[in-house]
Amino acid sequence: MNFASSLPLVQRLHGARVASDALFDIIKPEFLYERPIRERHRIVFYIGHLEAFDRNLLDRRLFPLPSQDQRLDQLFAFGIDPVDGALPTDMPADWPRIEQVRSYARASREQIDAQLDALDLPHDAPANESAAQLLNVAIEHRLMHVETLAYMLHQLPFDQKSMPTDLSAALDFMYTVAPSLIAVPAGRTELGMTVERGIFGWDNEFGEQQVEVPAFEIDRYMVSNGMYLEFIQDGGYRQREWWTDADWAWKEAERIENPVCWESRDGTWRLRTMFDEIPLPLAWPVYVSHAEASAFARWRGMRLPTEAQWQRAAHGALPSLTDNFDFRHWNPVDVDATPDSVSTWGVEGLYGNGWEWTSTVFGPLPGFEPFPFYEGYSANFFDGQHYAMKGGSARTAQCMLRPTFRNWFQPRYQYVYAGFRCVAG
Repeated sequence: MNFASSLPLVQRLHGARVASDALFDIIKPEFLYERPIRERHRIVFYIGHLEAFDRNLLDRRLFPLPSQDQRLDQLFAFGIDPVDGALPTDMPADWPRIEQVRSYARASREQIDAQLDALDLPHDAPANESAAQLLNVAIEHRLMHVETLAYMLHQLPFDQKSMPTDLSAALDFMYTVAPSLIAVPAGRTELGMTVERGIFGWDNEFGEQQVEVPAFEIDRYMVSNGMYLEFIQDGGYRQREWWTDADWAWKEAERIENPVCWESRDGTWRLRTMFDEIPLPLAWPVYVSHAEASAFARWRGMRLPTEAQWQRAAHGALPSLTDNFDFRHWNPVDVDATPDSVSTWGVEGLYGNGWEWTSTVFGPLPGFEPFPFYEGYSANFFDGQHYAMKGGSARTAQCMLRPTFRNWFQPRYQYVYAGFRCVAG
């Protein structure tokens, strides 16, 4: 369908589809039933899920979408959050054939598009107005999965993917970034926003809260691979004192000795990127679980920032054209590569290049109300087992780099593109 004369939100949905289709295209067809991460569904699920979610979300709320296959509507309805506990045990034969899945996905899109083409939505409609809100949910849900799928496919063996032709880049693998602390004065910061602003947000973003934050110091840059390597070389993964009881038990049970994409070969460290294995770039941000980030911070005599501290440190910072986000690159860039992307206090690179862990347990802001059409989106994870993350990664869409956006994961999940900074004071 040609969206050239359609509504801006419809054009954005089309753009999000282009992004998800391009990601599926890098997987060789014979490997679509693989499960790159054991906690997650097989890849084939997501081909059906993105379209089923849109169909189930919009049906009868925005326009009628009579079901063409209720069994598949239900099968592809919801994904899996990577929580500790039982792992999925399904086999490839338990899923429909790929031809059937693609046919379902194609028919769902066509059914939705026929209705979108006739949708009467004012161009100046507030983003939290019913129809606009539903379309924004469909767009951002898909874009979230584009990022989730990226780190899933990162774990897929190289020979199961087709490498794009535009990956050439000159890297200085030995370039390092010295740690530097920035003083952030005491002051007030704002978490969340009000519905009255008329801006789209997910349910956990609403409930404006003013927080007084005492003075503290924070890393100017995200912690780099080079800095984290010092922790490993000092025996950080073997020293019990840096780990909580639960994190140590997890590390020992899973035999974890380094970040998930690091490989030690012949006495040197290498990094597994999406399409190749390269010498460890010391100036790139390190991607680790919350458990690993917390252990590093203790080893350094510091801690992870609270969500309010991170927000205070980010005061005045806005995403810039030089920041690494919105699918511009498959890989990170050096942590000091965006000196023009800086907060009022001098903290750099806060948006893109890697989510940033906080020490704040993910929970509701005051007055939280779940979306009536997606009640479990946030509320299911107000369980004390997930931590808030801020910022964004190279695979995060630009629309989700707003200061109020809150991501979250459980603390012992290594795969997400997430790094951190340390604070003191």
